[in-house]
Amino acid sequence: MKLCPRPLSVSFLGCSSHSLRYLCTGVSGPSQGLPPFIAGGYVDHQPIVKYDSETEKSVPQVSWMLKAEKDNAQYWEKSTQEFLKLDMKFSQYLLDLQDQYNQSKGFHTLQLMYGCELSPDGRKEGYYRYGYDGRDFLSFEKETLTWTAADREAQVMKRKWEAELAKKQYRKAYLEEECIEWLQRYLDYGNETLLRTELPVGKVTRQALPDSQESLICQAYGFYPREIDTTWRMDGKVMEHATFRRDVAPNSNGTYHAWLSIDVDPQDRNRYHCHIEHVSLTQPLVLAWEEPAKGGHSFATLGNVVGGVVAAAVVVVVVAAVIFFVRKKVRMKAAYERTSTSSQEPASSTSSSVGDIQGSTEIEMRNFQRGGRPPSGHFPL
Repeated sequence: MKLCPRPLSVSFLGCSSHSLRYLCTGVSGPSQGLPPFIAGGYVDHQPIVKYDSETEKSVPQVSWMLKAEKDNAQYWEKSTQEFLKLDMKFSQYLLDLQDQYNQSKGFHTLQLMYGCELSPDGRKEGYYRYGYDGRDFLSFEKETLTWTAADREAQVMKRKWEAELAKKQYRKAYLEEECIEWLQRYLDYGNETLLRTELPVGKVTRQALPDSQESLICQAYGFYPREIDTTWRMDGKVMEHATFRRDVAPNSNGTYHAWLSIDVDPQDRNRYHCHIEHVSLTQPLVLAWEEPAKGGHSFATLGNVVGGVVAAAVVVVVVAAVIFFVRKKVRMKAAYERTSTSSQEPASSTSSSVGDIQGSTEIEMRNFQRGGRPPSGHFPL
């Protein structure tokens, strides 16, 4: 395992982009056991904190988040209080939105995702996005200090929030400054987990297709961080237009896996190679299909090597990224249950979330004074 530099400054960030995000989901009406309010925070798709309205408690999801208590003895108590405020706000917003949409009582959802991202070159990104009943609702444009409404009903809240100049200015400052500062602090807490690098292991397989064609499938397993560059090449030429990809997905141990395929004429099979580039590699990993040894599987070794036999198959367990802006009750309940079970730290230590469940939160800042900071680092309320 190799460690990236510690994030002591924006210019000394490490090997890849890093993100801090929060996701919140509020529900109304019958919810099949789903709490009325669920929230979580994520650093680089790894869950760091969870809250729900049944426990009414903010709970760390990884052991290194306990370091926050050393900086602030009341960190978790204040984090709980911030989530409680969001819980109450979401309940009121759901009632207001049902009136705005002229809806009867029943199952409805309000969700918010917000956070920031910091690139190795120091570039900063930030966002607030609301969804209602599985559809986009409002999103904040920090450069213009405006809200974008997805439909006519959202215009009501857009007009109200755009009249609150101080809150808009705070949201922008939070995304560009305070959120980034908290991200760097959390990266420092979880340095050994979040700033490590893990080498990818590669594998190429093939599958017969109709019309005497075949599909070459390239897979990379066990790498960290998430960013990876994978391409199929024919005689050295990148064949992106002919490549089919799946999203990079998390494994149960905190690493990731990638998958890409290309359809070829079997007679041209040897002209195709899969190129894998990752921050953990000193040179690209180049793979081609090889006839597997009897009873074995052809895997690639590191460096500029093609192939290599590994006796045991690699078992990949996909940890589903949190689904946000969805309507279906069953999927929402499953997302919550995944949050509850994700409190166990993986082998080396979750998103998006998403990869990912996901987490996020509301935004209105009451009693905000310029230059102040939410004590927990979670919410610009």
